[in-house]
Amino acid sequence: MNKINEIDKRICSFLSAHTNLTLAISENNQPYCANCFYSFAEKKNLLIFKSNFDTIHIAIALRNNKVAGTITPDKLDKTRIQGVQFTGEICQAKGDNLTTAKNSYYKKYPFAIAFAGELWTIELYSIKFTDNKLGFGKKLLWRKEKEH
Repeated sequence: MNKINEIDKRICSFLSAHTNLTLAISENNQPYCANCFYSFAEKKNLLIFKSNFDTIHIAIALRNNKVAGTITPDKLDKTRIQGVQFTGEICQAKGDNLTTAKNSYYKKYPFAIAFAGELWTIELYSIKFTDNKLGFGKKLLWRKEKEH
Protein backbone atom coordinates (compact mmCIF):
# COMPACT_ATOMS: atom_id res chain seq x y z
CA MET A 1 0.00 0.00 0.00
CA ASN A 2 1.37 3.41 -0.96
CA LYS A 3 1.76 6.01 1.75
CA ILE A 4 -0.02 9.25 0.89
CA ASN A 5 1.68 12.37 2.18
CA GLU A 6 -0.65 14.49 4.22
CA ILE A 7 -2.01 17.81 3.03
CA ASP A 8 -1.78 20.67 5.54
CA LYS A 9 -4.92 20.68 7.72
CA ARG A 10 -5.62 24.32 6.79
CA ILE A 11 -5.83 23.33 3.13
CA CYS A 12 -8.02 20.32 3.98
CA SER A 13 -10.33 22.53 6.02
CA PHE A 14 -10.68 24.95 3.09
CA LEU A 15 -11.32 22.16 0.57
CA SER A 16 -13.95 20.58 2.81
CA ALA A 17 -15.75 23.86 3.48
CA HIS A 18 -16.55 24.89 -0.09
CA THR A 19 -18.67 23.50 -2.89
CA ASN A 20 -17.59 24.61 -6.38
CA LEU A 21 -14.46 23.96 -8.39
CA THR A 22 -13.46 25.22 -11.80
CA LEU A 23 -11.94 22.42 -13.85
CA ALA A 24 -9.49 23.37 -16.59
CA ILE A 25 -8.66 20.92 -19.37
CA SER A 26 -7.04 21.16 -22.78
CA GLU A 27 -6.94 19.31 -26.06
CA ASN A 28 -5.07 20.21 -29.23
CA ASN A 29 -4.03 23.55 -27.75
CA GLN A 30 -7.66 24.44 -27.01
CA PRO A 31 -8.44 25.16 -23.36
CA TYR A 32 -11.84 24.52 -21.81
CA CYS A 33 -13.28 25.11 -18.31
CA ALA A 34 -16.23 23.69 -16.43
CA ASN A 35 -17.71 24.43 -13.01
CA CYS A 36 -18.65 21.46 -10.84
CA PHE A 37 -19.96 20.85 -7.35
CA TYR A 38 -17.36 18.76 -5.55
CA SER A 39 -16.52 17.00 -2.32
CA PHE A 40 -13.10 16.28 -0.86
CA ALA A 41 -11.99 12.84 0.35
CA GLU A 42 -9.15 13.82 2.64
CA LYS A 43 -7.81 10.32 3.37
CA LYS A 44 -7.20 9.70 -0.34
CA ASN A 45 -6.45 13.28 -1.49
CA LEU A 46 -9.29 13.13 -4.01
CA LEU A 47 -11.67 15.76 -5.30
CA ILE A 48 -14.95 14.15 -6.38
CA PHE A 49 -17.63 15.46 -8.73
CA LYS A 50 -20.52 14.14 -10.78
CA SER A 51 -20.83 14.58 -14.52
CA ASN A 52 -22.11 12.89 -17.67
CA PHE A 53 -20.09 11.21 -20.40
CA ASP A 54 -21.66 13.52 -22.99
CA THR A 55 -20.24 16.75 -21.50
CA ILE A 56 -17.39 18.50 -23.27
CA HIS A 57 -15.13 18.42 -20.21
CA ILE A 58 -15.52 14.66 -19.68
CA ALA A 59 -15.11 13.92 -23.40
CA ILE A 60 -11.82 15.84 -23.39
CA ALA A 61 -10.70 14.42 -20.03
CA LEU A 62 -11.13 10.88 -21.35
CA ARG A 63 -8.53 11.72 -24.00
CA ASN A 64 -6.26 13.88 -21.78
CA ASN A 65 -6.67 13.15 -18.09
CA LYS A 66 -4.21 15.78 -16.85
CA VAL A 67 -6.23 18.62 -15.33
CA ALA A 68 -5.85 21.83 -13.37
CA GLY A 69 -8.36 23.90 -11.53
CA THR A 70 -9.27 26.42 -8.90
CA ILE A 71 -11.48 26.56 -5.85
CA THR A 72 -12.54 29.86 -4.32
CA PRO A 73 -14.78 30.51 -1.33
CA ASP A 74 -18.51 30.22 -1.86
CA LYS A 75 -18.78 33.72 -0.43
CA LEU A 76 -15.95 36.08 -1.35
CA ASP A 77 -14.44 38.45 1.20
CA LYS A 78 -12.29 40.91 -0.76
CA THR A 79 -10.24 41.75 2.35
CA ARG A 80 -9.34 38.11 3.04
CA ILE A 81 -8.43 36.55 -0.27
CA GLN A 82 -8.40 32.76 -0.21
CA GLY A 83 -8.24 30.16 -2.92
CA VAL A 84 -6.71 26.94 -4.18
CA GLN A 85 -5.01 26.22 -7.47
CA PHE A 86 -4.49 22.51 -8.13
CA THR A 87 -3.22 20.00 -10.65
CA GLY A 88 -4.13 16.36 -10.88
CA GLU A 89 -5.38 13.46 -12.88
CA ILE A 90 -9.05 12.74 -13.55
CA CYS A 91 -10.69 9.35 -13.89
CA GLN A 92 -14.08 7.73 -13.48
CA ALA A 93 -14.52 6.48 -9.92
CA LYS A 94 -14.21 2.68 -9.80
CA GLY A 95 -13.60 -0.01 -7.19
CA ASP A 96 -12.54 1.28 -3.78
CA ASN A 97 -12.48 4.84 -5.11
CA LEU A 98 -16.13 4.49 -6.17
CA THR A 99 -17.09 3.57 -2.62
CA THR A 100 -15.10 6.53 -1.29
CA ALA A 101 -16.64 8.82 -3.92
CA LYS A 102 -20.20 7.77 -3.14
CA ASN A 103 -19.72 8.17 0.61
CA SER A 104 -18.11 11.58 0.25
CA TYR A 105 -20.19 13.12 -2.55
CA TYR A 106 -23.66 11.90 -1.53
CA LYS A 107 -23.03 12.83 2.09
CA LYS A 108 -22.40 16.41 0.97
CA TYR A 109 -25.06 16.43 -1.77
CA PRO A 110 -27.75 13.82 -0.97
CA PHE A 111 -30.07 15.30 -3.62
CA ALA A 112 -27.52 14.40 -6.33
CA ILE A 113 -28.44 10.71 -6.08
CA ALA A 114 -31.57 11.56 -8.08
CA PHE A 115 -29.61 13.05 -10.99
CA ALA A 116 -28.01 11.17 -13.86
CA GLY A 117 -24.26 11.08 -14.17
CA GLU A 118 -21.14 9.27 -13.09
CA LEU A 119 -18.82 10.06 -10.22
CA TRP A 120 -15.33 11.22 -11.18
CA THR A 121 -12.22 11.68 -9.09
CA ILE A 122 -9.32 14.04 -9.38
CA GLU A 123 -6.20 12.60 -7.78
CA LEU A 124 -4.39 15.68 -6.53
CA TYR A 125 -0.74 16.15 -7.56
CA SER A 126 -0.13 19.70 -6.38
CA ILE A 127 -1.91 22.45 -4.46
CA LYS A 128 -1.17 26.12 -3.94
CA PHE A 129 -3.37 27.63 -1.23
CA THR A 130 -3.42 31.41 -0.94
CA ASP A 131 -4.76 32.62 2.40
CA ASN A 132 -4.45 36.27 3.33
CA LYS A 133 -5.79 35.44 6.80
CA LEU A 134 -2.32 33.99 7.43
CA GLY A 135 -0.66 37.18 6.17
CA PHE A 136 -0.83 39.15 2.93
CA GLY A 137 0.10 36.94 0.01
CA LYS A 138 0.74 33.92 2.26
CA LYS A 139 0.78 30.66 0.32
CA LEU A 140 0.88 27.06 1.48
CA LEU A 141 2.24 24.58 -1.04
CA TRP A 142 1.73 20.83 -1.25
CA ARG A 143 2.98 18.33 -3.81
CA LYS A 144 2.31 14.60 -3.94
CA GLU A 145 5.39 12.58 -3.13
CA LYS A 146 6.72 10.62 -6.06
CA GLU A 147 6.18 6.89 -5.84
CA HIS A 148 9.36 4.85 -5.91
